[in-house]
Amino acid sequence: MSNKLNIGIILGSTREGRVSPQVGTWVKQLADHKGNAHYEIVDIKTYHLPLLGESSDVSGITKWNQKLAELDGFIFVTAEYNHSIPASLKNALDLAKEPWNNKAAAIVSYGAAGGARAAEHLRGILGELQIADVRTHVLLSLFNDFENYSKFKPLDLHQTNMNAMFDQLILWNTALKQVR
Repeated sequence: MSNKLNIGIILGSTREGRVSPQVGTWVKQLADHKGNAHYEIVDIKTYHLPLLGESSDVSGITKWNQKLAELDGFIFVTAEYNHSIPASLKNALDLAKEPWNNKAAAIVSYGAAGGARAAEHLRGILGELQIADVRTHVLLSLFNDFENYSKFKPLDLHQTNMNAMFDQLILWNTALKQVR
């Protein structure tokens, strides 16, 4: 049995034409190469989550909470929409409580300004959910890291931040596992 942590790479966008699957795949490839945990992509879109309080069908919400409970930590891949996070990500965060608690998360954001404003909003939400966010944050520019704003081609300079982010994430989640 492995003592490695289970880290979910949460894809925050669900809209058509989204680039989060490309970014998430890149994050997973780098994470797997690091080899310090078990990483898996967790796509919010596949859970068909209803808006909070708008449906009596809780099957997707139950599956979502079960998946989160299996994970020791998270990497959020988020776009910046109107200076904040996608509504789908906010809704997914709101549809769980305890499965988030006492875990750590990292943020990989993208947008015109690298998704910096989305990441700042996300940090506030994570704090309320008792998720510790690591300091190192990877910001991807729609102008420099994407061809025609749609084909992901990250610059090599992100490698240093990605490695630091992975190291911090594992360190924090190892410590927080003792709290849980």
